[in-house]
Amino acid sequence: MDDFANFSPKKSDDEWLAEADAVLRSCRGKSDAEIARRIYARAAEGKRAGTLTNEQIESFWERFSPMLDGAAKKRLRKLVEELKRM
Repeated sequence: MDDFANFSPKKSDDEWLAEADAVLRSCRGKSDAEIARRIYARAAEGKRAGTLTNEQIESFWERFSPMLDGAAKKRLRKLVEELKRM
């Protein structure tokens, strides 16, 4: 997923798995903070451009949060809430 504009909650399970795998591969070797900065920067750009809605952000959360452990899930939820307030 290069940006949130390409995010669609209507993908098949196979499409989700392929996308999740691509996201995970792009994150290998990066710190949690760096990953959070990348997510925030892309989402903030989409919010400013009017191409990203709170519903899309929430859909992103719903699809990707089950793949995270408790601490990472908590950090992502905080980021999601911050983005939705923009």
